[in-house]
Amino acid sequence: MDKKRSYYALLALALSAFAIGTTEFISVGLLPMIADDLDIPITTAGLTVTLYALGVMFGAPVLTSLTSNMSRKSLLLWIMVVFIIGNGMAASASTIGFLLTARIISAFAHGIFMSIGATIAADLVPENKRASAIAIMFTGLTVATVTGVPFGTFLGQLFGWRAAFIAIFAIGIIALIGNAILVPRDLQKAARTTLRDQVKLLTNGRLLLVFAITALGYGGTFVVFTYLSPLLQEITGFKAGTVTVILLVYGIAIAFGNTIGGKLANRNPVNALFYMFLIQAVVLMTLTFTAPFKIAGLITIILMGLFAFMNVPGLQVYVVILAKRYVPSAVDVASAINIAAFNAGIALGAYLGGAIADSIGLIHTAWAGSAMVFAAVLLTGLSRALEQRDQKSHTLSINKQKSAAI
Repeated sequence: MDKKRSYYALLALALSAFAIGTTEFISVGLLPMIADDLDIPITTAGLTVTLYALGVMFGAPVLTSLTSNMSRKSLLLWIMVVFIIGNGMAASASTIGFLLTARIISAFAHGIFMSIGATIAADLVPENKRASAIAIMFTGLTVATVTGVPFGTFLGQLFGWRAAFIAIFAIGIIALIGNAILVPRDLQKAARTTLRDQVKLLTNGRLLLVFAITALGYGGTFVVFTYLSPLLQEITGFKAGTVTVILLVYGIAIAFGNTIGGKLANRNPVNALFYMFLIQAVVLMTLTFTAPFKIAGLITIILMGLFAFMNVPGLQVYVVILAKRYVPSAVDVASAINIAAFNAGIALGAYLGGAIADSIGLIHTAWAGSAMVFAAVLLTGLSRALEQRDQKSHTLSINKQKSAAI
C-alpha cells in the first residue's frame, strides 16, 4: 500500500474516532436542553451518559470477541453503519426512552471501534511506523475531547440539542464513505479472542485490582463532569454562552493532561498514578468550596480537567504490563476489559452524580467525586505495595541464584 493512500486511510480512521469520541460526551453540554425539551428532570437526562457508558462497557470485550472472525474492513464499515443509525435515532428522538435506546446502539459501535481501531491503524503502515499511525488515529479522539463537547453545546444552543446529533450523523456518513474508499480490504485478521481468555483475566486478582482502580479513579471525575453545565449555570452563575467557552478550555486542559500523563507514566506507571489520583481527589474536594465563586471555581475546574484524563495512559500501560506478566496470551483482551472498566467508571460516576444532584444538590457532586477518586488512591497504594513486594522477591531470587552459582 503506497504511503499517500495509507495516510488518507488513517485520516478516515481519525475522522471516525473524532465522531465516536464526540458522541460519548456530547450530551454533557446538552443536558439542560434535553431536560427542558423532553420535560424530564436533569438527572433523567443524565442517563444518556450513564447508559452509553454501560453500552461501551459490555460492548467492548463481548462484541470484540464475537466479531473477531470477521474481515477487519467489513467490521469497520458495519461499526460506522451502526454508529450512524444510533445517532440518526438520537436526532429524531421525541421521548427519553427512544433517546436512551439510540445512545445504547451508538455505544455498541464505540466499544468495538476502540478495540479494533488501533490494530487497523497499525496494519496500514510498515512496522517501524506503527506507533505514529496509532497516534494519528487517536488525534481524532483528542480533537473530539477538546472541541466535540463545546461545539455540540454551541450547536444545541443555536438550533436545539438535536442539531448536535444531526452534525455527528453527518460526520459519521463522511467517515463511512472515507473508510469504504480508502481503507484496504487485505487487512490482517485479529487474533481470536475467546471468552476463556476473558474469564482468565477476570479471575486474576492483580488485574482485577487495576480494573477497579480504573473504574474508581477515572470515573470519580464524572460524578461532577456529567453535571458540569448545570453546575456552572446554577451554582457558579455563568451564562449558557460562557459555559460553552469554559467547556472548550476544559477540553484543552484534558488534552494537555493526557500528554503529561503519558510522559509521567513511562518509567513507573503505578507510582505516577498514585500521585495523579491523590491530587485529583484534592482538586475535586476543593471544588466543593470554590464552585460558588466565578474565578476560584473556574481555576479549580481547569485543574479538574488537567487531571481528569491524565491517568488514562498510565492505566493502559499498567494493564498491559500486568497482562504480559500473568496472562500473556490475552493482552488485547486485557486492554478491551480496561476500556470496559473506564466506561463502568463513567456509568457509576454519572449515576452517583445524578442521585446526589437529585437528593442533596449539585454542589455535593464535587466531594462525592473526590471520595470515589480517593478510594482509587487507596487501591493504587495497595497495588504499589504489591509491586514493591514482587520486586524485592525478584531481587532476592536473583541474589540466591548468584550465591548458588558461586
